[in-house]
Amino acid sequence: MIRHKAESVTLGSGEFQEFRDYLQEIAGIDLADNKQYLVATRIRRILSENNCNSLVDLTRLIKQPSQRDLRQKVINAMTTNETFWFRDSYPYEHLRHKLLPEFAKVNAMGKMRIWSAACSSGQEPYSLSMVVDEYRRSALGGARISAEIVATDLSSNVLDQAKQGIYDRLSIGRGLSEQRLKTFFTPHGNETWEVKPEIKRCVTFRQLNLQDSYGLLGKFDIIFCRNVLIYFSGELKKNILTRMHAALKPKGVLYLGASESLAGAADLFEVVNCNPGVLYRAK
Repeated sequence: MIRHKAESVTLGSGEFQEFRDYLQEIAGIDLADNKQYLVATRIRRILSENNCNSLVDLTRLIKQPSQRDLRQKVINAMTTNETFWFRDSYPYEHLRHKLLPEFAKVNAMGKMRIWSAACSSGQEPYSLSMVVDEYRRSALGGARISAEIVATDLSSNVLDQAKQGIYDRLSIGRGLSEQRLKTFFTPHGNETWEVKPEIKRCVTFRQLNLQDSYGLLGKFDIIFCRNVLIYFSGELKKNILTRMHAALKPKGVLYLGASESLAGAADLFEVVNCNPGVLYRAK
């Protein structure tokens, strides 16, 4: 059983396993055996707010069709949303100096479609929009290409934050240079800054579970799916990568996180060295 007070939550192994299985079913998140403390910490308040005496009670409650909002609240609580501006730098540098010029050569006035999967609170898609803007400003003759960036995430909470495009000093300090802060943001008051409209304009945010269909998203030139596959089982990773391959245009590019690999979908992609880092080009 589970005992919960404001300061303490204790999980039994059976109820943890039931919750763990259901979370994997609805969100794809594969919790390790040693994550009882993480679960206990993150659902403490939800248990109290919903008068649940055990994690079993909560699991059974969120399984009810009428509890969609509570299900989403649990997913939001259990989703890790660690993110930075221009994370690892090399994907953005490669995009600006290699992929955008290549695209411009064959699509002089075209629109590059980029999918930022698991976009969290918006740092990744806005970073991408800034890179496209910087390339257009610096290109000889003025590049006329544009970008349509589709940003998706499972968590409704972080999507609400991302759509606002307003960040505090702590968020701004995680990977954003002073020059980019001056160029792409306006002060919003009380040590917060807002992404400028011309950068926001290129980004569309949508809620999406990566286990669901990608059909309505269309085809992409580039997919950023970074630092999210590590939370999924091997079988689900392969499934997601296979469907992302289908969502890419011919020779489209996939960027994964620095610690991630193609799992069982290696035959679908060609590995391209970026020096540093790698990208994966659809075969």
